[in-house]
Amino acid sequence: MVDAYRHCPSSSSDEDDEPVEEEEEEADEDCLPLPCPLHWTGLSDSMKGLLAALLGGGVPAGFVPLFTRIAHESAHLPPLEVLFGRCLLHLLVSAAAPCLRRSSAGQSSFGPRAAWPRLLTHAVVNLLSVGCAYSSFTLVPAGNAAAVRKGTSTLASVLLALCLGSGPLSCYDCVGLLGSLLGLLVIVLPDLLLSAHSSPRTGGDLFGYALASLGGLALALGLVIFRTFSHPGRFQGAVFSFGALGALICGPAFSLLGPVWPRGPLAWACLVAVACLALAAFLFSNYAVTKAHPALVCALLHSEVVVSMSLQYAMLGEPVTSFDILGAGVIVGSIAVISAQNFSCDQPPPKRETELLRK
Repeated sequence: MVDAYRHCPSSSSDEDDEPVEEEEEEADEDCLPLPCPLHWTGLSDSMKGLLAALLGGGVPAGFVPLFTRIAHESAHLPPLEVLFGRCLLHLLVSAAAPCLRRSSAGQSSFGPRAAWPRLLTHAVVNLLSVGCAYSSFTLVPAGNAAAVRKGTSTLASVLLALCLGSGPLSCYDCVGLLGSLLGLLVIVLPDLLLSAHSSPRTGGDLFGYALASLGGLALALGLVIFRTFSHPGRFQGAVFSFGALGALICGPAFSLLGPVWPRGPLAWACLVAVACLALAAFLFSNYAVTKAHPALVCALLHSEVVVSMSLQYAMLGEPVTSFDILGAGVIVGSIAVISAQNFSCDQPPPKRETELLRK
C-alpha cells in the first residue's frame, strides 16, 4: 500500500537542529498528504450505516412488493404463506450459522439471558410490520403502500429519537428528512384524494393504507429495539427469533386456512426471491441502525419507494403519474443531501489545519 505521505526529512542529532529548523518550512510543502480515495474501511460508522441502509436495505426491499404482487396474482398466494416461507428461510440461515456456539465465558451466542425478552419483542414487532406490509401490497399499488410505510416509519423514528435521545441531527440532515417526507406526501396524497371520491374501492384502499401505516410504526419500533443490543450474537438471535416465532404463528394458521401451494416455477421463484431479498434487507437495515441515527436510516430506506415504483411501472404496467415522478425526484435529492452531508464529515482535515488547531 502506498504511503499517503511523502518522506519528510527529520533530524537525527542535536547538532543539526538549526539547519533542520531552517529547512522545515520548505519541507512542509513536500509533506502534504497525497490525494487518495476513501475506501470502505476508511469511512465512519455513520456513513457505513447509511450505505448499508441505501444499498442493502432499501434497494433489495424495493423488489419485494413486485414479487409479492406477482405471486398473489399468478398463484393466489396469500400474504400469510409468503411470510411463512420467509420464516422458514430465517430458520435455515440460523441453523447454518454458528448460532448455538458457546463463547469462552459460557454464554450463548444469542446474547445474555437478560436480552432475550427484548429479542422476543423485536421478533413480534417485525412480524407485525412484515405481515401488514405484505397484506397492503395486495390491496393498494405497491409503490404507494411502500411510500406510506416508509413515511410512517420515518416520522415514528424521529419521534422515538427525540424521546430516547438518540443524538442530535445537523441542519442538512433535517433538510433531507423533511425533503424525503415531502416526496412521500407528493406521491401518496393525490392517490388518497382520488380514492376518497371513488365508490367501489374506497374501503379496500383505506384498509390497505392503514395496514401500511401500522407496518411503518412497527418497523420504526423494531429498529429502535435492535439499536439497544450490543452483544455479538444480536444478528443471529434476531434471525432465529423472527423465523421461529413466525413459523409457530404462521404454521398453524397456514394449515387451518388450507394451504395454497405455488403453481408453476414462476410462483416458486417469486416466493424464494421474496424470502431472500427480505432477509437481506432485514440484516442490512438492522446493521445500519447500529451505526447511524435511526431517523436517517429510515430516510435512506425510502429508496425502496423509488425502486418499487419503477418496477411497478416497468413490470406490472401500473400507471405512474407526474406526481409520482416528482415525489421520486424529491426523495432521490433528499437521499443525496443526507449522503453528501455525512460523506463530507468523513473527509479528514488537511495537515496544516490540524497543526493550527493543535496550536
